[in-house]
Amino acid sequence: MKKYVKIALLVLVAIIFLGTFGFLYQKSQPVAKLYEVMEATTGNLEKTTIATGKIEPRDEILIKPQISGIIDAVYKEAGEKVKKGEVIAKVKVIPELGTLNSAESRVRLAEINARQSETDFSRMKKLYEEKLISSEEFEKSEVSVKQAREELQTAKDNLQIVKEGITQNSASFSSTLIRSTIDGLILDVPIKEGNSVIMSNTFNDGTTIATVADMNDLIFRGNIDETEVGRLHEGMPVTITLGALQDMEFEAELEYISPKGVEENGANQFEIKAAIRVPDSVTVRAGYSANAEIVLQRAKEVLNIPESCVEFSGDTTFVYVLTGSEPQQTFQRQQVSVGMSDGIQIEIKSGLEKGQQVRGNEIN
Repeated sequence: MKKYVKIALLVLVAIIFLGTFGFLYQKSQPVAKLYEVMEATTGNLEKTTIATGKIEPRDEILIKPQISGIIDAVYKEAGEKVKKGEVIAKVKVIPELGTLNSAESRVRLAEINARQSETDFSRMKKLYEEKLISSEEFEKSEVSVKQAREELQTAKDNLQIVKEGITQNSASFSSTLIRSTIDGLILDVPIKEGNSVIMSNTFNDGTTIATVADMNDLIFRGNIDETEVGRLHEGMPVTITLGALQDMEFEAELEYISPKGVEENGANQFEIKAAIRVPDSVTVRAGYSANAEIVLQRAKEVLNIPESCVEFSGDTTFVYVLTGSEPQQTFQRQQVSVGMSDGIQIEIKSGLEKGQQVRGNEIN
């Protein structure tokens, strides 16, 4: 009996030993790696860059007064369309006391001179009719009275200008009526009735009465990094997308690249402008945020593979071409020549043919 127990124990130990040996042997064997297989295909590649900015009118005109005073009336509001010469607001002149006093004094003196001239002219006319004076003396008297009348009218007009900034004879040219200088849309009217305004002159910009712009002539204004500005040139096509109209794209044409960069957040940025074409059925407002997509490089119908499949070693590039898949995948390292990349796909100029399969990322 003891003999059989010993034999059983020896068999059990042998089984455990063989099982452990087999398990350790299996664990020591390398596990075959499995990779994605990507096929070389032909297609179009584009390398683009994105510039951020906003939409604005090409020209925004600031309407300013040519006279100082107080806003007496505002006839237009932001969002309304105006024609050139249309009145936007009216300014009431607040006369300076010294100037007003001088103007009133001039009127009084002109009235005195005019009355005296009228009296003298009546006397000379009566003498001329009685043939007691010559024609020459009568004509001089007539000229004098006309001059006195004109001086009186001029003095009255000057007083009216000092008081109101306008005369009845020059109402259409009055500087108290603030008119639009272009056809367009009123973007802003920052003043209200009762506000004081200052005239525009060489020493002062003056108070802005309204901002008017032609909304049929819009541009994209944005910035682009110095690493990409060297690839741009005027006339390049641009695709504009707006934050407020995300489902729409607008065509534009690059028309300006700043010759001078501005440092922003440690990087040099260059301003660009592009003329945008907006359909009549779409309303685009000034100040919309926008992105401009610019195609820097384009390649049509070229052989390409995912860039992640390419191994870069100095100035040389390689791919691993699939040579077998049974019982496990096998690959052959092969040198290739690459071209442009769009960040995802890369052009293969030589070393690979259409339809060949290359090693991609490892599958876990």
